[in-house]
Amino acid sequence: MTKGLRHFTRVTASLLFFSLSSWNLADTYDNHTSVIESIHGIAMHGDLKYPANFTHFDYVNPDAPKRGRVVQSSIGSFDSFNPFIVRGTPADGLGLIYDSLTSKSDDEPFSVYGLLAKRIRLPENRRWIEFDMHPEAEFSDGVPVTAEDVVNTFRLLKEKGSPFYRAYYADIINIEALDTHTVRFEFADTENRELALIVGEVPILPKHFWEERDFEASNLDIPIGSGPYILSSFDPGRSVTYRRNPNYWGKSLPVRKGRNNFDEWIFDYYRDGTVALQAFRAGQYDFRTEHSAKNWATGYTGSALREGRIIMEEITHQNPVGMQAFVMNTRRALFTDPQVRHALAHAFDFEWTNRAIFFDAYKRSHSFFSNSEMAADALPDAAELEILEPIRHLLPPQVFTEVYRAPQTDGDGNIRIQLREGLRLLHDAGWQLEQGVLRNTQGQPFRFEILIIQRDLERLINPFIRNLERMGIQANIRVVDISQYINRLREFDFDMIITSYGQSNSPGNEQREYWHSSSAERPGSRNLIGIRNPGVDHLVDQLIQAPDREQLVFRARALDRALQWNHYVIPHYHTNAYRIAYWNKFGIPDIRPKHAIGFDTWWVKD
Repeated sequence: MTKGLRHFTRVTASLLFFSLSSWNLADTYDNHTSVIESIHGIAMHGDLKYPANFTHFDYVNPDAPKRGRVVQSSIGSFDSFNPFIVRGTPADGLGLIYDSLTSKSDDEPFSVYGLLAKRIRLPENRRWIEFDMHPEAEFSDGVPVTAEDVVNTFRLLKEKGSPFYRAYYADIINIEALDTHTVRFEFADTENRELALIVGEVPILPKHFWEERDFEASNLDIPIGSGPYILSSFDPGRSVTYRRNPNYWGKSLPVRKGRNNFDEWIFDYYRDGTVALQAFRAGQYDFRTEHSAKNWATGYTGSALREGRIIMEEITHQNPVGMQAFVMNTRRALFTDPQVRHALAHAFDFEWTNRAIFFDAYKRSHSFFSNSEMAADALPDAAELEILEPIRHLLPPQVFTEVYRAPQTDGDGNIRIQLREGLRLLHDAGWQLEQGVLRNTQGQPFRFEILIIQRDLERLINPFIRNLERMGIQANIRVVDISQYINRLREFDFDMIITSYGQSNSPGNEQREYWHSSSAERPGSRNLIGIRNPGVDHLVDQLIQAPDREQLVFRARALDRALQWNHYVIPHYHTNAYRIAYWNKFGIPDIRPKHAIGFDTWWVKD
């Protein structure tokens, strides 16, 4: 998923569980089911932090001035303002122009409060949910936002949008506008407890705008939304400017108070990360998150930093970091055998890489749920075994007997022992090293390509390639532009890539998109690995149907073990801190949110 799309279609799965203890229940509503009446928000579990009469989130300054402009960087280019389809490369920042039915709180593990929705109703079995919308809500052209816009949004996304939406919302069996400002969702008879809640996260599109246009076409028609910003101007492929809407209908809502304080929000595009960093140091833009340990250690120099005009911060967070890795496409014959995949992992020397290239900035990742209680970092206990035993025959035996750890080295660059172990595994899988070339029983050499869009990844990949060469394997780097990269991933046209699988505190439906057989051959899905594994399918379904937080944790660990021991990826590394750099032009609230950087709560100082 591209950065622009992630900006507002984050599959956070953030609403899985909630408590009824602090809410008033109505009498019997229908089907003799108690209904939560006129609630203002939903918590994942436990009570909501903010009461019905709250005025703003704690981590904002409700009196923050509205002024100034902020410029951020983007890499590559763009050719579309429609991020909901498989065609084109969408511009960054498009989430600024859209509202959804609910808005997330960044200082609770996962809680949402009404945005377009003023009130929410749903039964205890969560087979449906109703939203009463603010009658004063309107799009930037003055047209009211209605329940019909919600219905049409989901119709467009499911029928004409990215395949992701059809899969993610497949269990919605009916959406109905009960009146002008009330919409009802009905769901299939499943145990997917999350679905009744995550429908509130979808950006609502204006029916009157899209009924005159081809939704499936990639173009630069300026879209209309009901959010706090308007897309005001753009330079094709080079920059896009959003202007704060002074007539924004929701600016006084508790979930919006103290946020979206910049009059202009601009995204300038650069051809690569090196040029972008140089531009930041020269004052061409204002704020960046840094993902390169080398840049963080050595790239921020000069008088602006010494004089305090540029500020660098590391902010520790409490979020799961998921998995970044070399990802192998198991649709390719080379990577169908788990033993071969495991063998290749012995050529990645994380310990040397971390010391020599990354200034010891990272921790090795072993789990798909790193930095969380859901990581499988001990042998399965009785509760997990109860989940795993029914499918023991579908799982690698190590799931039950060993704690997974990615291959480790001494960090001195001498990995002969690890390479010998890798070659042993390859030999057992039918590969032979002949005159320095690894060949299969048909005499074919072991060759593959690593597809990337960022040249600065070459310094990570090249040592890996040199170690593979010592095993008789030829790997090459292929650098392509962002449009070609996106298209090739959509069609699964690659051997190996570097990517990451983000996780939330409450994983749910997105796990089906990542790992489930149903998404393996669907173009545009996030099952880039091509996993078709009945054991994994079962555990994904179990996770989505988890009845409470405790079971969610157990089932996530069980899924983690199945993914680990099938060796689908070569794990990289992670950090539990945001690294940010910015020019000293911002005011920042005294309280920072626990689960986000919170840049949309900052403001421009005098």
